[in-house]
Amino acid sequence: MQKGNIGVSSENIFPVIKKFLYSEHEIFLRELISNATDAVSKLKVLANTGEFKGNIENLQIRVSIDKDKGTLTVSDSGLGMTEDEVTRYINQIAFSSAGEFLDKYKDSASSIIGHFGLGFYSAFMVSERVEIVTKSWQENAEAVSWSCTGSPEYEMKKVEKDTVGTDVILYLDKDSKEFLEEDRIEGILTKFCRFLPVPIAFGEEKEWKDGKMVETGKEKIINNPNPLWKKKPADINEEEYKAFYHELYPGSYEEPLFNIHLNVDYPFNLTGILYFPKIKDRFELQKNKIQLYCNQVFVTDSVENIVPDYLMLLHGVIDSPDIPLNVSRSYLQGDPNVKKISSHITKKVADKLQEIFKTNRDEFEKKWSDLRVFIQYGIISDEKFAEKADKFFMFTNIEDKNFTLEEYEKLVKENQTDKDKKTIYLYTSDTDEQFTFIKNAQDKGYDVLKMNGFLDSHYINYFEEKNKDIRFSRVDSDTIDNLIRKEDKASVSLSEIERDRLKIAFNKVLPTDKQFFLTFEENGEKELPVTITKSEFTRRMKDMAAVGGGPSFYKDLPDNFSFVINSSHPLIKELNSKIHQSLGEDLTKLEIDEEKIKKASAKIEEEERKASKDGLPEDKKAELDEMRSNLQEIEKKKEGMMEGFSQEAKVLNQLTDIAFLAHGMLKGEALNNFVKRSVDLIDIDTTIQKAKKKKASAKDKAKD
Repeated sequence: MQKGNIGVSSENIFPVIKKFLYSEHEIFLRELISNATDAVSKLKVLANTGEFKGNIENLQIRVSIDKDKGTLTVSDSGLGMTEDEVTRYINQIAFSSAGEFLDKYKDSASSIIGHFGLGFYSAFMVSERVEIVTKSWQENAEAVSWSCTGSPEYEMKKVEKDTVGTDVILYLDKDSKEFLEEDRIEGILTKFCRFLPVPIAFGEEKEWKDGKMVETGKEKIINNPNPLWKKKPADINEEEYKAFYHELYPGSYEEPLFNIHLNVDYPFNLTGILYFPKIKDRFELQKNKIQLYCNQVFVTDSVENIVPDYLMLLHGVIDSPDIPLNVSRSYLQGDPNVKKISSHITKKVADKLQEIFKTNRDEFEKKWSDLRVFIQYGIISDEKFAEKADKFFMFTNIEDKNFTLEEYEKLVKENQTDKDKKTIYLYTSDTDEQFTFIKNAQDKGYDVLKMNGFLDSHYINYFEEKNKDIRFSRVDSDTIDNLIRKEDKASVSLSEIERDRLKIAFNKVLPTDKQFFLTFEENGEKELPVTITKSEFTRRMKDMAAVGGGPSFYKDLPDNFSFVINSSHPLIKELNSKIHQSLGEDLTKLEIDEEKIKKASAKIEEEERKASKDGLPEDKKAELDEMRSNLQEIEKKKEGMMEGFSQEAKVLNQLTDIAFLAHGMLKGEALNNFVKRSVDLIDIDTTIQKAKKKKASAKDKAKD
């Protein structure tokens, strides 16, 4: 057996650091600022313990650019380093001073950011040479300069420096000259360092004067060292919360609905403020709005591994030193703390919503339309959240009244339970387009919900799975008596032959770009003569597939409609009578022939089913083929006769268009034709009335 130590050569490690340590080169500035922040924080700790006697009131970090020299410098007024400390912490890669410091001052140094000792080396990603000029806080310490080109060799010497602290000077390489631009640096500082606890100075304040922006000579502090989430909730008023929201999202003009202040110190550390925004039509656009910080250093706004997916609709800030990060701080690692934090946030959000609902339901209801999508998303995707949310989720009906789940079931259970003991929740997705169907439901004394959100189909499916005795039906998915069937269907009074005739007649005027399934029902004289409905299941699956989450093949299925003919309506009876009067004799002959052929062919088909493997004899096959051909010919003749009738019967077209109009499907040329035909029918009716009056007048004169 052989044991030994793995050797790591700095000659090999520098190229790795330079190329692969960080996914984005701009991270180098965040790392250097983080180190500078730690240096200042450590000096404050030393001052608090009495070890450092100097003034700590104006400690800060300064970032400066020298385009002539091609340098970017990060200077801090922190505790600095001795020559020995430079040797230990800079010359030994991944040997962090933070670890030692935290061990020594663990009770008062919780804000220290660095842990890995690699952040400084990110400077070599953009530099051909890096220089450190530093002076320790320790009494009689001498300033030293350290310089390295990214090779294993470095230079270190004593130098003069008046103040305690460290300057890190980057001599930028030719591919990194973008970091000499003021706007670029300010953008990085604003992104990563806007809430660091130490003031960061960069450039000068500017003001508008004499038609242009001019420098004022005053240092520009680009960060807010005391962000709102670090304060106690009891010390913050509502206006301050709103102001901080706009500080986080300067381009947002809408006020948040409300906020949740997170403040946990056991069993993990977590602070932050989460805001409920007004969610737009498509919630995907609202994601990635929660900013994750580690001790006030920005880490990421992709927080999938920290909060449940539905909570990503929220805006705001989460800050925790307990979330483990890799060296780039760009991606989160798996850790039990992450799940604990996620569970805690879920509980806090649910508790906050329930608190508002209980203490101020009126205010909750005013915000319900904005909260609804968020809560639906949470219910569908998180079982624990759903358990709490069932208490404050609400249905809204077409009269804009809100009901909890329990309240609504009590409201409709008695009247809207069908013969199979299922309670039917009727709903509409468009109150204008489905007005006729809503009115039919209201005439029966039924309540109708508004379900016009893009997650409603998903929520309905979820709800039905949890409540087996309740079923949702959109008001236009069937006739009202079928939606809530109280008794068995009445048999259709029309004969099979009469139904076939009407089917052929209506099929001649129905558009061919959609599929219609014609059925007959006895719906009563007061119901519409013809109704178009669409399958609840198919339509719902298509809606879900369109949003995402349902079987994708549904969205490509063609729309199928039921064309329901009310056989008990006077107009349908009259139409049936007119068909008989106009075509009855000729149609009857064809239908008699058709019936004879059908019976004869049925006998041969029965023989075919009973025949052996050899099948029918050839003469029988020929006879059957001829019968089938004759039936096709008869069908064509019937359709031809009915086509002529359909062209003459304006009522047939009018009834069909009325059904389309009631379903919101009559548009364009079809709508124009309907309007013109309606005018013609009115003119005909007026002419008939005039003729009757004229005839009556003539009779009166004759009597005189």
